[in-house]
Amino acid sequence: MNKLLSPIGKMLPCIALALAMTACGPQDGGGQAGNQPASLSSGQVQLSAAAPVGHYAAARFAEQASFGPTPDLVAQLRTDGFVRWLDAQLAMPASQLNLASFLSYPNPIPNSEWHAYQRMVPNLFLSSPDQLRARVAWALSQFIVVSDRKGDFVGALYWMNMLMQHGLGNYRDLLYQVSVHPMMGQYLDNNQNRPKSAECPHCAPNENYARELMQLFSLGVLQLNADGTPRRGANGQFLETYTQRDVEELARVLTGWQHNPDPPNRRDRDWANWAKPMVPSTWPPERDSGKKVVLGRTFPAGQSQEKDLRDAIDLLMNHPNIAPFVATRLIQHLVKSDPTPQYVSRVSAVFRDNGQGVAGDLKAVVRQVLLDPEARAGDMPGRGRRDDGKLREPLLQLTALWRGLGCTRIPQYPDGWTHAPQGQRPLNAESVFSFYAPTDRAPGSNILAPEQRLINSSELTDRLTLTYRHFSNNRNDLGLMLQAGCQVDRLVQAYGQSTSAYLDMLSMRYFRGAMPPTLRSNIEQLIAEPAWGRDDTTQGALRMLDYALSTPYYGVIK
Repeated sequence: MNKLLSPIGKMLPCIALALAMTACGPQDGGGQAGNQPASLSSGQVQLSAAAPVGHYAAARFAEQASFGPTPDLVAQLRTDGFVRWLDAQLAMPASQLNLASFLSYPNPIPNSEWHAYQRMVPNLFLSSPDQLRARVAWALSQFIVVSDRKGDFVGALYWMNMLMQHGLGNYRDLLYQVSVHPMMGQYLDNNQNRPKSAECPHCAPNENYARELMQLFSLGVLQLNADGTPRRGANGQFLETYTQRDVEELARVLTGWQHNPDPPNRRDRDWANWAKPMVPSTWPPERDSGKKVVLGRTFPAGQSQEKDLRDAIDLLMNHPNIAPFVATRLIQHLVKSDPTPQYVSRVSAVFRDNGQGVAGDLKAVVRQVLLDPEARAGDMPGRGRRDDGKLREPLLQLTALWRGLGCTRIPQYPDGWTHAPQGQRPLNAESVFSFYAPTDRAPGSNILAPEQRLINSSELTDRLTLTYRHFSNNRNDLGLMLQAGCQVDRLVQAYGQSTSAYLDMLSMRYFRGAMPPTLRSNIEQLIAEPAWGRDDTTQGALRMLDYALSTPYYGVIK
């Protein structure tokens, strides 16, 4: 692999500032233009439902709105246009994981069942027909976080089903479902949030969920302008959104919820009744029914748990922070890590009012995120901004790799194990703060690039060997990849035909038909003097694929 490591080693210094790709060579090349973007000073980009779309633009849109381009998806986008494709996606019912069998798994779970669990969410992302819904659910899961590190893995799977079901509904309803979900109740302890009383002297209010509901799920810690920039006081200081007293009072508002007790004779694995929302406790000492004041709003004494929760969500939905907060998070996860205030402002406005007087309409918000002029400007090579794009996080790298090969599921190793990025395995974040902070910046710059935290030497080594490892670990057999529906044999055939045919296929599948000339030249040189047998077309095809996709040219979605 030394010959492979040498050229990529020269590119690694570019990764820290990979969002400004001019220093690393051209990210955009030729290729057909897609929808003509509107002026960046306008509001939502105006696109005809049947606007013609070029290959480059369609593949770029697929990188933002799905888990990676496939030949069929690119063809569909070119035929339908972005607006019609979005209409169809938004009308689709939510795909759901089939979880009935998991409730019967023993404890501790055997390796075979653990492998089956780890395959479920990546395979959903890889092949679900409602790609947009799945991509939004993944985005939401990274800032409204639960983790299988606390709570049963079955609860985490039911959590993903909930995000799939409600992630394109209304944010008000989503916050309600989040608040009563048994996995969230277990993860942030709201199922144990009880006031201390004479009847329950061992009880104590638990502030975990109240704090994260405001800090991470809706408002953030600083007051925001409508464009996402922080508000400042008279002396230029940042203004805090809430106080510790607000956290304490909101925790009181949220007391008295419990896992649904019916039916009582559930299986051991279903101890929290994972498929059912939590319900109010019927024992009065478990509920603080006194008057509370949160963010200046009074919650009268004597209200029920349900009424207090609904009122709390109304309070958050009416707060000026929630629109720019959610807008920024969705833009960062779908389109670009460092959006301009103007972009945030346009999406924020749609969150506040979808055009029909409704706030929190996530379908309208996601539509604006994806069709905004700032999102679509780069559909024409050379027309984007230097700060466009986002680093391709490990999970998106993995799914885009296999989708580009036409796989219908992620290939397994002989023992049933399926590779998932160890630094970003779905539903396995180390804490409620997710895999990285949204405020992380690229080293040595002022550019927001949160995903860069996950691009380390281990991740790069994984990318350099991912497909070839499946081949070599399976005793030089493509069988496991072919069983997963992967069209890897076509890639090998193209490699055997000619270097040009192979690179053309890589370019169309992974580089929007515009592979950068420098990368193409590097691969041509490596193929001309291979570090493997000259006639070993399978090894050559897979190693060069891994190499191409581990470079900054592919590692940044611009």
